[in-house]
Amino acid sequence: MHIGIAGVGLVGRVLALNLLRQGHTLTLFDEDTAYGDNAAGMTAAGMLAVFAELESAESVIFEHGKRSIALWPELLEQIGIVNAYQQEGSIITAHPQDYSELDHFIETLKSKVDEASEIQLLDRSELTQLEPDMEQHAKAFFIPQEGQVDAQRFMKASSDYLLDHPDVKWHQEIKVEEVKAGEICFAGVCEPFDWVFDTRGLGAQKQVEDLRGVRGEVFWLDAPEVNITRPTRMLHPRYKIYIVPRPNNRYIIGATEIESEDKSPMSVRSSLELLSAVYSMHSGFAEARIVNMVTNCRPTLKDNLPAIAHENKLTRINGLYRHGYLLAPAIVEKALNEGILK
Repeated sequence: MHIGIAGVGLVGRVLALNLLRQGHTLTLFDEDTAYGDNAAGMTAAGMLAVFAELESAESVIFEHGKRSIALWPELLEQIGIVNAYQQEGSIITAHPQDYSELDHFIETLKSKVDEASEIQLLDRSELTQLEPDMEQHAKAFFIPQEGQVDAQRFMKASSDYLLDHPDVKWHQEIKVEEVKAGEICFAGVCEPFDWVFDTRGLGAQKQVEDLRGVRGEVFWLDAPEVNITRPTRMLHPRYKIYIVPRPNNRYIIGATEIESEDKSPMSVRSSLELLSAVYSMHSGFAEARIVNMVTNCRPTLKDNLPAIAHENKLTRINGLYRHGYLLAPAIVEKALNEGILK
């Protein structure tokens, strides 16, 4: 089949990779460049925090997350970056005055799914065996099933793969005006396809009810004095900071979640809170260099859950919220397994 995809962010790319494995021919449309310079998928830390997200998420997020963790290695192998995947567990800790918050957090997870019983309490000695650079923390929890995808490497490698593929035509920097039954409309014309997918995220607001953006903010830090190898979260009464390692002592730092579609630069308050928190997590961050400050908006529906909608020759996938890398492979698989292309 000849299939059109409107929106080639994270979901659009995962969808395209799956459809190519099935033997389809694709035409892609996106108002961004092919390398996703402005995509939320490029901003993301790529955490596969299937347990840690349970505190404030529905159980369906947990089930989809487990499935996505199983699917990511094949997707990354397809585009030649198997080592962009890590599943060596994650760490959750807190300052001593916030240990009650930490214990409550873990108990909440354990009350929601039986698998959370595998979360391990670590004392200082056990923690430093896993992460020697975290010796200043006396208590933490280890979640062995969690990990990360290097989001920026995925975006670049998937761009290279799709641009070079003989069965893919990519319309870059083209604003799609409408997606309807078997057609994608742009620049006053509508191009017909055997089937079309709308994965435009916030670009689909005119056609998807209750779709809104939730702002996220991250720092990229080069910290040669820090050697943390696993995604790490630190709980605080007001926020949950995450530190996600990248090669060569680079770290992606984030925490903020703001109900706003504003993509302007980070505020002084957010900057101070994030940087103060990361310094309190590890004093080696004091001499880190800020190499990037990024803001973006994630597409979110009223219930904060992903949605798949099928119509005649049309499927819409949207609303992955802050769970993009955790959910995308499973949500795409679910959409395709519903038999719409058969």
